[in-house]
Amino acid sequence: MKIASVEIFAIRLPLITPFIISYHTYHDMPSIVVKVTTVNGLVGYGEGTPDEHVTGETWEGTFAAIEKMLAPAILGENPFDIEKIHDKMDKIIFGATTAKAALDIACYDLMGKAAGQPVYNLLGGRYHDHLELPKVISILSPEEMAKEAEQAVREGYRILKLKVGTDKRIDIERIRAVRQAVGFDISLKVDANQGWETTADSMYVLDRIKECEIDWIEQPVIASDIDGLKEIKQKATVPVMIDEGLHGKQEMNEITVKRAVDMINIKLMKCGGLYPATQLVHQAELAGYTCQVGSMVESAIASAAGLHISLAKKRIKSNELAGPLMFSEDIATLDIQVPFVHLSEEPGLGIDVDESVLEKLTSNYVKIAQ
Repeated sequence: MKIASVEIFAIRLPLITPFIISYHTYHDMPSIVVKVTTVNGLVGYGEGTPDEHVTGETWEGTFAAIEKMLAPAILGENPFDIEKIHDKMDKIIFGATTAKAALDIACYDLMGKAAGQPVYNLLGGRYHDHLELPKVISILSPEEMAKEAEQAVREGYRILKLKVGTDKRIDIERIRAVRQAVGFDISLKVDANQGWETTADSMYVLDRIKECEIDWIEQPVIASDIDGLKEIKQKATVPVMIDEGLHGKQEMNEITVKRAVDMINIKLMKCGGLYPATQLVHQAELAGYTCQVGSMVESAIASAAGLHISLAKKRIKSNELAGPLMFSEDIATLDIQVPFVHLSEEPGLGIDVDESVLEKLTSNYVKIAQ
């Protein structure tokens, strides 16, 4: 089974409401979809959703990296030779993890279809019985966030993820308002997305929300400040999670040596896809870290990939793959019955891409073939 062609689609996914985090406001989500076809006619889909604030990749640059460098390099390769494919891609271009993730996911989709197995069976089989999604609440006023939280609980969500990271005093009000609105039976996680920047500001907030009993604090300081995370871990009474500061093995080694965090947030776009993500999970298990699989707010394609590894790995305790619930139109459909998402036993990613919607949302397209 050899790869015969790679089709690349630059799309913009329409959001139901703007997605507001500490460093940006998104009105739609730019993404790159790849369709990889083998010589015997099998088709696999992948997706790369770039975030220039996190990996340094742009929408246009990701498209170009796949078109000019990576897609030509994997033509003729067997998708099952995934370590070889990653090694080849790594030798061609440093980083570009979102571009690599798109092709990696497509290869796993192809592997599953060729083997007649869902992707999670290629990653160790089904470990968890079910997958529960959180409600992600954008940065708004404390009153608006509290109202959104109450509505989410009425809809059936039991886990809330609060985006903060602007004015630290207002962030305190936001967290307190949501906790007061939903009570203490609802799980509450807080993500500053690097917005508090310093350990002093982070501890200022954490010291004043102790009574809110949050589950953990995610990436309170800037991504490069591993020592800052370690200091917060030593002082705080809640677990500390690294997100933007963890891309691959290099950062994983540093946080392990320094014992800098309690938890890690793995994103396929940061590490380069499912293959390197499994390596991070294994490293985390050796180091004693709990894992989460996060999202760049991806379509059903990359979300499905993240859900497959989340289902398969014991060490992955949570996920934030709620992107498909945030779009007014998506290119595929997942079986979501809030707050749970169910993966089918169909081969590969187990989703059907609606090519008419894909064509509608596409603003740039190219096909690379032998």
